[in-house]
Amino acid sequence: MHLRMKWLAALVAGTLAVAFTAAASAKPRQVRPMPSAESTQPPAPLPRQFFAEKGVQPLTPELEQALKPKDSFKECVNCPEMVVVPKGSFIMGTPIGEIDRAKGEDPLHRVTFARPFAVGRFSISFDEWDACLADGGCDGNKGDDSLSGRGRMPAQGIGFDAAKSYLAWLSRKIGRTYRLPSESEREYFTRAGTTTPFWFGNTISTLNANYRADTPYGNGPHGENSKGPVVVDSYAPNPFGLYQVHGNVWEWTEDCFNKRYTEDTPTDGAPWLEGDCSKRMRRGGIWNWSPDVSRSGARDDATIGSGNSFRVVRTLAVTP
Repeated sequence: MHLRMKWLAALVAGTLAVAFTAAASAKPRQVRPMPSAESTQPPAPLPRQFFAEKGVQPLTPELEQALKPKDSFKECVNCPEMVVVPKGSFIMGTPIGEIDRAKGEDPLHRVTFARPFAVGRFSISFDEWDACLADGGCDGNKGDDSLSGRGRMPAQGIGFDAAKSYLAWLSRKIGRTYRLPSESEREYFTRAGTTTPFWFGNTISTLNANYRADTPYGNGPHGENSKGPVVVDSYAPNPFGLYQVHGNVWEWTEDCFNKRYTEDTPTDGAPWLEGDCSKRMRRGGIWNWSPDVSRSGARDDATIGSGNSFRVVRTLAVTP
């Protein structure tokens, strides 16, 4: 009897040991998490492209009305690629503490754009300029390719009136209004929602833009000087999808020269057509000049006969 009790006790102990071992080695049950509200949201739609496949194909009124920011279009095969910039407002000018700030960049003032508009993704290239020449436009002006050659290089040596002749040719060809940007539009789409001296931050390097890099900006790095202009799609685009809004080539704006902003400065994005109109404002800086002139808020003027480059703007027939 005593032996039977010992055997039963051992059997129970062994059973419990096996049970505890099994429990210790068992994996916890995996429970599939419920999908969160974020994971059920559809991805943001990608920008759409509307490119002419041959000849001239203007946007239809329905397509134009449906355009969203970052959508792009080309209304003829050799036309500039246009990117839709959102409506909005920004503070134009530079704050007092910005390095190399000039007096002409003040006072700070708000500018509001009631409607989106389209901007050339790149400076006008010689390919696009030569399409105008081949079609009998641009007054036969070949520009200046002595520093760079043609092709996808930015069209240079273009006076203000020559730039306007290209825009007149393009507007006639497409049947839509193409024009130069106003100075406020140029600063707005350069900043692309940023407030720093450059859209990419507080300083600049040769990884960001094409400029004279032996003169650093603020605490930024020294670099090797540029040897000349570079193709229009070099470097990364800004948040609006626009390339080389800093450095490489000066770009014309429509605005007449005024030394600084005043109470007459337009606040609705329109060009300022008062002042000395034998000079026009240009923006963006250039490959052989120090980086201070390439800042988002930097201003410069040039006589209308001097050679620069330009970027086109397309007014859009859209609801505010």
